[in-house]
Amino acid sequence: MTPRERVLATLKRQPTDRTPVDLWHTPEIGAALRKHFSVGSDVEVYRKLGLDKIVWVFMDYQMAVGDRAGAQSGAGAESGGSRTMWGVPLKGIQTGEAHYAEFGEPPLGGYDSPASLSDYAFWPDVDRFDYDGAVAKAAEASKEFAVIGPWVSFFEIYCQMRGLEQAMMDLALDPDYVDAALDRIEAIQTEMMKRFFARAGKTLDLVFISDDIAGQTSLILSPDMWRRHLQPRLKRWCDLIHAHGLKVFYHTDGAARPLLGPIIACGIDVLNPIQHACPGMELAELKNEYGDRVIFHGGVDNQSVLPFGTPETVRAETRDCLAKLGAGGQGYICCSCHNVQAGTPLENIFAMVETVRKGGR
Repeated sequence: MTPRERVLATLKRQPTDRTPVDLWHTPEIGAALRKHFSVGSDVEVYRKLGLDKIVWVFMDYQMAVGDRAGAQSGAGAESGGSRTMWGVPLKGIQTGEAHYAEFGEPPLGGYDSPASLSDYAFWPDVDRFDYDGAVAKAAEASKEFAVIGPWVSFFEIYCQMRGLEQAMMDLALDPDYVDAALDRIEAIQTEMMKRFFARAGKTLDLVFISDDIAGQTSLILSPDMWRRHLQPRLKRWCDLIHAHGLKVFYHTDGAARPLLGPIIACGIDVLNPIQHACPGMELAELKNEYGDRVIFHGGVDNQSVLPFGTPETVRAETRDCLAKLGAGGQGYICCSCHNVQAGTPLENIFAMVETVRKGGR
């Protein structure tokens, strides 16, 4: 099977010759892999590794003044300018071998009423998204790989624009304001998706909804807050995406177990990243409870095993994920649990990929 065939068959719960293997990584790891294989592009790395890569197609955005804001990215890592498309300032951070774009002063900090949101200058204009560029990228990638895009979010964007601490206070003290801001965040991205889907045709396979709702040990908002502000919005997006024949790839880090049932019930097709180091995210339990309703993507620990383990411990971790999340031989796409970080030994990446390609041996 080709990488694209293998992933699409897994999404449809059809037989495959083996479990697909994907890889998420930072730009530093991408550069290290290109150097190792003496190739000039990420696609050539995917081929050298034998990955069943789900290729990202982000949506570039041109600011009204100045440079492009860059592609959609929750961490700002794909930005091409000094602000995100939502007007959030970015600042470069260098730590060890890694460079990150972190968020600066939240631009909605001084807009404290629903009415004041109309005065905010940085609401994205749906005409400024680079639809043609995204369609071209999807068309090229789909010749060989499954394709995912664009990156859309509700609460992550709200927290970036408002600041995490203030966003938490808003949930408790001013829920009407939260709804007013989320209405705008939803409407802009809904229109963008409709335009993109109409042009992308059959070159697009999945849509990436990223909305972190949990931390390392617990949820970061209450179930009642999630049900009021996010559940109906997620359901609307799942319905929209499915109406265009596409799959919903949903991402939340952390200990999200208390809300996984309601999230899956909204209609998501793929759950990522299965951060099993967090309480409640035990692999076998998740597979037993939700394995007939959702495809799992991720699983291989990148907090300790991939960066600090040996190739043998990585193989053992990968075999455990295959045995538990891939129990029954279906419903699992093996991948690093989020981005492999700068400084991770390439031998550990190779061990994960080879273990999957050899069927867990």
